[in-house]
Amino acid sequence: MNTHTLFTKTPPLRLFFIAAIPGAISMLASALYQLIDGIFVGRFLGETAFAAINLAMPFVIINFSLADLIGVGSSVPISITLGKKDGEEANNIFSCACLMIVGAGVLIGALLFVLAPLLIRVMGAEGDFAAMAVQYLRVYALCSPVTTIVFAMDNYLKICGKVRTSMVLNIVMSAMIVGLEFTFLYVLKWGVWSAALATCLGMFVCAVAAMIPFWRRKLQLRFVRPRFSGRMIRQIISCGSPNFLNNIAGRITSILINFLLVRLGGESAVSIYGILMYVEGFIQPLLYGMCDSLQPAVGYNLGAGQFQRVKSIEKCCFISSAIVSVLSACVIFLFPSQLAALFMNGSNSELLNGTVFALRLFAFTYLTRWFSFATQSYMLAVEKPASASLISVSTALVFPVILVALLWPLGLTGLWLNFAGTAVLAGILSAFVLVHFSRSMEKQAAISDPD
Repeated sequence: MNTHTLFTKTPPLRLFFIAAIPGAISMLASALYQLIDGIFVGRFLGETAFAAINLAMPFVIINFSLADLIGVGSSVPISITLGKKDGEEANNIFSCACLMIVGAGVLIGALLFVLAPLLIRVMGAEGDFAAMAVQYLRVYALCSPVTTIVFAMDNYLKICGKVRTSMVLNIVMSAMIVGLEFTFLYVLKWGVWSAALATCLGMFVCAVAAMIPFWRRKLQLRFVRPRFSGRMIRQIISCGSPNFLNNIAGRITSILINFLLVRLGGESAVSIYGILMYVEGFIQPLLYGMCDSLQPAVGYNLGAGQFQRVKSIEKCCFISSAIVSVLSACVIFLFPSQLAALFMNGSNSELLNGTVFALRLFAFTYLTRWFSFATQSYMLAVEKPASASLISVSTALVFPVILVALLWPLGLTGLWLNFAGTAVLAGILSAFVLVHFSRSMEKQAAISDPD
C-alpha cells in the first residue's frame, strides 16, 4: 500500500490500527530500555548511581531536544508537501534536516562535555554522586553526533508509510541496549558510564540501519543535494518549536525540582523523583507513539485539503489517549509497591514507603494528562505551532513553577502533587485552545462556503 492510499483512502479506524498501534509498540520498546536502564543501575550499582543518572538525565534529554526540534519540525512540512505532490521539495527538506541534526549534535555534545562538571556541581551534587553523574552525561555528549538522529529517522520512516519497519528497528534497538547494558554492568562489572555507552551503541547501530533504505533510494523520501533557505529553516523551527520548548521547559523544571530535592531530601528524594520519571517514561511514549504516528496522515490530508478526514483521524487519537492514560492511572495507584520495588534491592524500607506515597499521588496525573497531550499533538499536526507551544510550555514549565510556589508549604508532598495539579491546569488550557481553534475553522468554512 503506497503512502497516498494509506493516508487518504484507508478508513480512519483502520488507519489507526495500521499506523498508531505499531507506533505505540515502537515507543513502548524505547520506553522499556529506559525503564530497564533504571532497574539495572539501581540493582547492580546501588542508590547513589541511580540518583546520579537521574540528576544527569535532564541534561541528556536537552542534548536530544535540538535534534527533536529539527526532526519533528521537518516532518510536518514534509508530510504537507508530499500531500501537495511536491516530492522534490520534500526530499530537499529531508536532506537539509538530516545535516542540521548532525551539526547540532556536534555543537551541543561539545558544550555538554565541557560543561558537565560545572552543571552537576551547580545542582548541589558532591563526591561520588557528582562524579557518576558527570561520567554518565559525558558519554552521551561524546556520542551525540551519531546518536541524536535516530529518533528523526523514526519519523521519516513513518512518513514513507514504513511504520512496521520503524517498529522493528525500535524493538531491535531496545533489545540490543538491554543486552549490552546487562553485559557491561553485570558481567563486566563496569561503572555507571557503561550504561550510557550501551544506549549510545544501540542508537548508533539502528540509526545507520534506518538510513540504508534512504541512501539506496528505496523509499518515497531520498537524499538529494541540499538547498538551504531561510524560509525552510524558519518553517522547520516553527513546526518543531512546541516539542523543543516542551523538552527544554520540562528539563528546566526537572533541574529546578532536582535542585530542591537535593536540599529537601538528599539522594533518596532524587531517587523517588527518578522512579516517577521512569514510570512517566513508560506511559508518555505510548501516548506519543499513537499521536505521533498519526501526524503524517493528518499533515498529508491537510495538504490535500481533506479537512473532515483530519477530524476523524484526530478523534481516534483523543479516544485512544484517554483509554491508555486512565488505565495507567489505575495501575500506578493500585500497584505502587510493585512498581517501586523494580528499582530497589529491598534493603531501604523508608525509601520504599516514600516512593509508594509519591506514586499514589502521581497516579492522579493521568486522569487528565491525555487531553492536553492529544490537543498539543493535534495543533502541531495542523500547523498551529503557537497554540501547541502555549500548551507545551505551560505544561512543562509555567504551571509546575507556579505550583512549586503554591505548594511549597507541603514540602516533598507538594512536589509530588505538582504533577497532578499541572495536568488539571493543562487540561483547562487545552479546552480553551481547542474551542478557539474549532470556532476559527467554522468561520473559515463559512467564508469559503457562504451558502
